[in-house]
Amino acid sequence: MARFRIMPKGDKFYDLFEMGSNNVAAASERLVDLFDNFENQREKARAIKKLERDGDEITHRILESLHRSFVTPIDREDIALLTNQMDDMLDYIEGAVKRLFLYRIDQPTPRAIEITYIINKVAIELTKAVPLLRHHNRLKEILPHCIEIHRLENEADDLQHAAIADLFEEETEVIEIIKWHDIYDSLERAVDRGEDVANVLEGIVLKYA
Repeated sequence: MARFRIMPKGDKFYDLFEMGSNNVAAASERLVDLFDNFENQREKARAIKKLERDGDEITHRILESLHRSFVTPIDREDIALLTNQMDDMLDYIEGAVKRLFLYRIDQPTPRAIEITYIINKVAIELTKAVPLLRHHNRLKEILPHCIEIHRLENEADDLQHAAIADLFEEETEVIEIIKWHDIYDSLERAVDRGEDVANVLEGIVLKYA
């Protein structure tokens, strides 16, 4: 007698999810390298922009597959949310880089560098969690990675608050405060979108584990 499959097989979705999370991780590694080793900036920025475009292509492929699939391995809403939040995380990474050039930044601040490391750590946790989606009997293993992402998001919040305090204490030029406030905002939003991905993953675990 055939066994009933609780989660329909959807290798194409799982493959694309993993491609997306790996792409975000690659961009976050480039982000760290750019901020922490502020040289060859334009070359590094171009590499991040390419990864952002690759992410757009992955997003398009997932959503196209979603529209063409009658049966999906998880809820359609979760597929769309997971896809869009990972894409948003990548967009904010690229947005922070764009602002470095837009504002003609001479050197990243130590606080900004610290936040890029957190973005990278969040992305790495996602590369560990997302592949577990394809294994129904391992879904609960996703949760520790989500918990770590929540911890990292709290750490990033504290860093951003400290960074803003530093700006008002140490910077006398209003325009510089505005520039860095905007850059910090992009970096923090990248972390926030990573946490949003973790929230979607947690919801999937609750539904199917």
